[in-house]
Amino acid sequence: MGEVHGPLFVSIGTAEMAKKFLSLNPSVPAQMMFVDDYSFSAYNAMKLEKLTSQPPELVKDVKLKAPKLGGFKGWFSYLSNVMALSPIDKDKPGLPEGVTRLGATFVVKENDVVFQWNDRIPGDHPDPREVLSTAAALVTS
Repeated sequence: MGEVHGPLFVSIGTAEMAKKFLSLNPSVPAQMMFVDDYSFSAYNAMKLEKLTSQPPELVKDVKLKAPKLGGFKGWFSYLSNVMALSPIDKDKPGLPEGVTRLGATFVVKENDVVFQWNDRIPGDHPDPREVLSTAAALVTS
């Protein structure tokens, strides 16, 4: 397998969902996108949690801000596409497991994870400056 340089985006869903996401986000290179199916094998391999398994004390101090989506047009696009892009397995009734899965951010060098942030709730994320400075330090070392 070749080397990966730059961000790799991993999501849950189907090939059709990935295609739609990429059409809405043309700055994301298709070769940097991986879609985990509803077996959640990539998420399980990284030991990512479900929202339902988070202890209340872990999430009590999380402060979320509304994302900047580019004004009315951006919000309209988001609201028009959110259901088509949500990780909902239409073949299984009940609470979709895909929407309970929490993501993470990693910086990896060779076989070592040098930075890891596990989301505590959906929408939680690390400070981008910390992620970028960690990655930049790897390039200069």
